[in-house]
Amino acid sequence: MDCIIIDDEATARLVIRQLCKQVDSLNIIGEFPDAIEAIKFLNQQEVDLIFLDIHMPGLTGFDFIQTIKNPPKVVLTTSDPKFAIDAFEYECIVDYIVKPIVLPRFLKAIHKVENVVLSDVKSNEIKFSEEDKQGVSKEKDLYVNIDRRLVKIDIPSIHLIEAKGDYIQIKTENKNYIVHSTLKKIEDKLPNDLFFKVHRSYIINTKMIVDIEDNSVLVKKEVIPVSRSNKPELIRRLNLL
Repeated sequence: MDCIIIDDEATARLVIRQLCKQVDSLNIIGEFPDAIEAIKFLNQQEVDLIFLDIHMPGLTGFDFIQTIKNPPKVVLTTSDPKFAIDAFEYECIVDYIVKPIVLPRFLKAIHKVENVVLSDVKSNEIKFSEEDKQGVSKEKDLYVNIDRRLVKIDIPSIHLIEAKGDYIQIKTENKNYIVHSTLKKIEDKLPNDLFFKVHRSYIINTKMIVDIEDNSVLVKKEVIPVSRSNKPELIRRLNLL
């Protein structure tokens, strides 16, 4: 799991970083002394888990959670035990550790996180299975609004969709389209067995992958970044020999 640490105390960040090194499944990709810097980072990078202090200058830990959209899993790390009840009103908060943090308590929190993530995966699998039973399927055509005209796009011909600010660029075998929309909106209209969001800014047609190397994928002639958290699912979808 890709993780970040948000704590205004350098010593506290060091302790958590050292604890994370003892857990193979944890990968620290950022440390921040305040919530503002962390928000800037999260606007560009996806993470799976945040170790978050409550009392910080500027935004508190709770303010931070309310500020970001679709927050990842959070483990609160604080010297103040009185907010434990309030903390669990937030769905994203998995555990609440009171400093000083010791390894057994830390490992218990990570075990909770892993169980919650596994439960989420199983829930999604059940949801997709029910949709299959009900015969839910995506259309083969997509209509987009371009210059006040509805233009039909053959969905299987799409090889790449890229977010560009308030717009998305849909790239097909014959033509590219700029549409005022978001990746989320178009992702909901695409067949899950054909398209996969490999990065915050890219959705690809997995049938048009040429090769994969490190944290990038070649689609047609374009090299597309793959976030570390999404790579295992991408590999799982491929027909490997």
